[in-house]
Amino acid sequence: MLDWSIIYDYRWFYLKGALVTVEVTFIAILLGTLLGLLFGLARLSKIPFLHYPAVWYIDLIRGTPLLVQILIIHFALLPSLLGSSPGVWVSAIMSLTINSAAYIAEIFRAGIQSIDRGQMEAARSLGMKHSQAMYYIILPQAFKRMLPPLGNEFITLLKDSSLLMVISFSELMYSGKTILGATASPWEAYLPVAFLYLVITLGLTRFVNYLELRYK
Repeated sequence: MLDWSIIYDYRWFYLKGALVTVEVTFIAILLGTLLGLLFGLARLSKIPFLHYPAVWYIDLIRGTPLLVQILIIHFALLPSLLGSSPGVWVSAIMSLTINSAAYIAEIFRAGIQSIDRGQMEAARSLGMKHSQAMYYIILPQAFKRMLPPLGNEFITLLKDSSLLMVISFSELMYSGKTILGATASPWEAYLPVAFLYLVITLGLTRFVNYLELRYK
């Protein structure tokens, strides 16, 4: 039998953790989208010093677990660069951004390559530069095709943000762990966490579905 009084007493703690989870995921997905676009375009470039580093970055990040990346960035990379341990917010945003950018780069690459090559040739024949054709012709068409996988990446990243618990980042999963330590009640500690993740992800799914219909 659930002790609802525990859930009620810690309700604001849960909601704060959920808000932090959404906030850090939103910031990371915005930065990851910008970085992913750059790496996606570099991945498609025929210039070797742009193409190969992008390929290596994407393969490295996609081929290693996010948990390992979080630990390396927080405990090794950032302290080596900054000379001291960074704040958990810096490590959290950097870890999620670097991870999501690799996946988003592949989404951009696939989306751009799905557009018929004749679109670029027609734009160039009208006197457009390659960058202009990409900005005005290719990317707007590709974006509609990229909406579903971009939405899935947002949802996946939100759930994967629970791994930030290992660096004591105060997101939703860490809130559940803290409440478990205070109450020794695993059902009351983790069921609200699961419920809040479900509510957030279902809301995001509905929003992505709306955008798909809106831009179809």
